[in-house]
Amino acid sequence: MAAGVMGNGARLAVDIGGTFTDVVLEHSAGTDTAGQDSLKLLTTPDAPERAVLEGVDEILKRTGVSAADVTLVIHGTTLATNALIERKGARTALVTTDGFRDSIEIAYEHRFEQYDLYMERPQPLVERDWRFSVPERIAADGSVLLDLDEAAVRVLAGELAELGVEAVAVCFLHSYVNPSHEQRAGAILAEALPGVSITLSAQVCPEIREYDRMSTACANAYVQPMIAGYLNRLEDGLRARALDCPLLLMMSSGGVTTVETATVIPIRLVESGPAGGAILARDIARENDLNKILSFDMGGTTAKITLIDDFQPHIARSFEVARMHRFLKGSGLPLRIPVIDMVEIGAGGGSIADVDAMRRIRVGPESAGSVPGPACYGNGGTAPTVTDGDAVLGRIDPSRFAGGKVTLEPAQAAAAIDRDIGDALGTETNIAAAGISEIVDEHMANAARVHAIENGKDMVDRSLVAFGGAAPLHATRLAEKLGINRVIVPQGAGVGSAIGFLRAQISYEMVRTRYMDLREFDPDIVNDIYNSMRAEAEAVVRLGAPDEPLVETRTAFMRYRGQGHEIMVSVPVKAFGPNDGTALADWFGAAYEKLFSRTIPNLGVEVLTWTLSLATDRPSAAGAEAVSQTNATYQPEGSGRRRLFDPASGAWIEADVYARGELRPGAVVKGPAMIVEDETTTLVTNNFGAEINALGQIVMTRAVEGTSP
Repeated sequence: MAAGVMGNGARLAVDIGGTFTDVVLEHSAGTDTAGQDSLKLLTTPDAPERAVLEGVDEILKRTGVSAADVTLVIHGTTLATNALIERKGARTALVTTDGFRDSIEIAYEHRFEQYDLYMERPQPLVERDWRFSVPERIAADGSVLLDLDEAAVRVLAGELAELGVEAVAVCFLHSYVNPSHEQRAGAILAEALPGVSITLSAQVCPEIREYDRMSTACANAYVQPMIAGYLNRLEDGLRARALDCPLLLMMSSGGVTTVETATVIPIRLVESGPAGGAILARDIARENDLNKILSFDMGGTTAKITLIDDFQPHIARSFEVARMHRFLKGSGLPLRIPVIDMVEIGAGGGSIADVDAMRRIRVGPESAGSVPGPACYGNGGTAPTVTDGDAVLGRIDPSRFAGGKVTLEPAQAAAAIDRDIGDALGTETNIAAAGISEIVDEHMANAARVHAIENGKDMVDRSLVAFGGAAPLHATRLAEKLGINRVIVPQGAGVGSAIGFLRAQISYEMVRTRYMDLREFDPDIVNDIYNSMRAEAEAVVRLGAPDEPLVETRTAFMRYRGQGHEIMVSVPVKAFGPNDGTALADWFGAAYEKLFSRTIPNLGVEVLTWTLSLATDRPSAAGAEAVSQTNATYQPEGSGRRRLFDPASGAWIEADVYARGELRPGAVVKGPAMIVEDETTTLVTNNFGAEINALGQIVMTRAVEGTSP
């Protein structure tokens, strides 16, 4: 390894998924993937850090990079998400205001599926016998109506000790405006219950709406002991390997934070892996000057779809996890945290297929995971999956799957598909396998359509950025279903989320609920809110970036008087003056019209919540001029041919196979073809042609009528 390259230091990124753990080592300056090495390992669910540490050992050995040369480790994980979905968190108790312990179960007091007589509500993370209340009461304006009964809290602490609780969530009424009672109760519980994790709702979610705040606090307490233990074991393992560099954690908002912050508020790690993928897609959009894209991340367990407009993914203040029904809002557990707005469905390579009572192929959301995995893994799995279907259709080279770490057995895949799909439908293996692929592609297309409609967007003139181990195999068919004509597969697509970690900023977001009617706008109050949030956010960010310049972003969540929910409005970073109430109303009107194509005249405007995000200032991705550099096109030599099953004709066809590492910028590939690399394979179908652009990205373009791909 050249001394000059190592002089720039090296950075590691690790992404734990439900099926695979991805490790990326960047050992050159900047974001150019030419200086990156990567690998995939099967996730070890019993001890997730084991796969991480094995991957770190292997990639350092393979590249010849020493542990001392690694200056940073960035990590994202689905552990918090999986714990919530599988209900495998800590023994958690809830302490709340007298008379309100059932708020967590009453929820919104509505049926998310009005006409389903057998509708099942999501079960609270804390059972009723583990929910407790104490006398105290704070009014909506923050005044104290009833002092906290500290003696009752001490008695309750003794009861919780006898129950053997591992975590406690404290959520008092209106603590978002006055957290003093929560803070005092938390201090008493922490003193009486050493070793027990204490979560205060005012720290995790200082926002109005009692149920959402309580649900978020319970979820944070539920995963806190597990995440803290995991991070401690991971840090110990890294130190044992002489990796004494900082360890930063990816957050659901697209920024990274310190272990200390992640240990206190681990709920912000939910969706951390998919957030890395959205960051990668954002940079791909900038590099190709595409202001409307659809980010498509399909891994072993789930598929994630994100809309990115004007080079920015949409940030939401809330989302649901562990939904009982795939597309029904209200059927999951609400979390009020900053998150990149995306739709995630159980449609990954490991998603299990079967036939329902109406003789229809059904795919997901259940997954075979990494253990036992799809039938073709030969690891004890017997249920047919999407990966089994792709193997039977000839889309995957059995000897190169996951860089050769997993040797697939297509015969076992065919047997599983025959038994559970083909025999049930009376059809041959190839048709059954094609049916699995078609159904999962339609699930993803439908999810994308619904997500776009919910956000007031459409698919017109969008490009698709595909990454993740399975996405490049399914990208062209998904594009056809959505009417998209351009698909981009970045370098390192199989480990795209981990690469996105390396492009993320160290950041933190603060939020404060403070109601204000703009007709009574008080600039002093607003300035005090933003100044205090800036100070708190900077204290967190400086732990990981002590000297770097910072960028501040502000938003306000606003609505018309009488409305029940708000929209996000960007506001400038400035000291507000007496006349800025009118400006805020104008900014709200512009944002409202963009979202709903209209405004409502003669209605007052009010602000409910103020947010501030502070992030390190990082260079933008390479501009479009780098991609537009002229490259002489050429027809590359293939490395062989492979038989593919073509669902359109029902026949086997011959496809050229190309090694991606051998394709230079300007290479032109006509479909049908396969472009293979260690972590994934890109399928170029009959209706598409592919070209390698100046940054080494695969750009597939669909033929329009009267032209050829």
